[in-house]
Amino acid sequence: MKVLVTGASGFLGSHVAERLRARGDSVRCLVRKSSNTKFLDKLGVELAYGAIDQHDTLPEAVKGVDAIIHCAGLVKARDAEEFDAVNHKGSEALALAAVEHNPTLQRFVHISTAALMGPGEPGQKRARDAEPNPVTEYGRSKLRGERAVLALKDKLPITVLRPPAIYGPRDNEMFAFFQMVSYGLAIKMGGGFDEMVVVFGEDCADACIRAIDNQSIPSGSTFFVHDGEPRSFDAMADAIARSLEVELWARPVVPIPVLRVAARFSEAFGKATNKAMMFTQDKVNELAIKHFDFDLSATRDELGWSPKVTFADGAKVTAKWYRDNGWM
Repeated sequence: MKVLVTGASGFLGSHVAERLRARGDSVRCLVRKSSNTKFLDKLGVELAYGAIDQHDTLPEAVKGVDAIIHCAGLVKARDAEEFDAVNHKGSEALALAAVEHNPTLQRFVHISTAALMGPGEPGQKRARDAEPNPVTEYGRSKLRGERAVLALKDKLPITVLRPPAIYGPRDNEMFAFFQMVSYGLAIKMGGGFDEMVVVFGEDCADACIRAIDNQSIPSGSTFFVHDGEPRSFDAMADAIARSLEVELWARPVVPIPVLRVAARFSEAFGKATNKAMMFTQDKVNELAIKHFDFDLSATRDELGWSPKVTFADGAKVTAKWYRDNGWM
């Protein structure tokens, strides 16, 4: 099978490309000319230069492949328009290019996000058909992108995956959590989650590949992808501490009002330097969520995928990788 992977120079996309190559698939990766492709070069993939927000580069990228796994997206941006240009309009443009230039495509896998669902209630596993309620511009842009892609489900065989936070070797985002715990700290931003789920990078990549292999899935199906183990912030911090073999000596709590003040300074710095900042007012809205869990029954029964890696085991693998590669 020949597969186009977008976002392959990023975290999830690199794992998808790696696992596809390991099983013998031919892989084409859509990358910017400025992207670091050292890891991809070692895999022996084909590089197609372009980006999903450069619509004129997409027709050539989609031609001649059997499947597309669309991992590319922005998790931070300078403004709502920048989020929308990639997560919404870029995703729509890629799907439209596939409709027009690859009529025999077997499957288009769109990586959305569980963040578009917003907060849940205590003990609640949100169903895939529950009404979305994103609390960040990231989540809203991903929701618009998902809906734009699904609007083409009668023209393109589409499967949508909705992972929460993804962690593992080579990840930059959750690295900050591991680094904080390595100092013996577990700082609760806004009090911390009472229930949340995550997914190990290799597990999530396996779900992406399962989605291109399972040709019986009706076009337009959506699936949550996570490790099936809702846990609190404290439980996650304890698991990471064990993986790093450190003792947690402080668990300070930063109240939401303090976070909002700090976020204003962060946003002001971003505007002054023209940089996209991760810590924003939107991010504070996300940090205020207490319950974040989703029903995996359809994922198991219809997609045929179940998580293999527990957070305790994934944290050990991730911590070892960070140390072995000089990240901490």
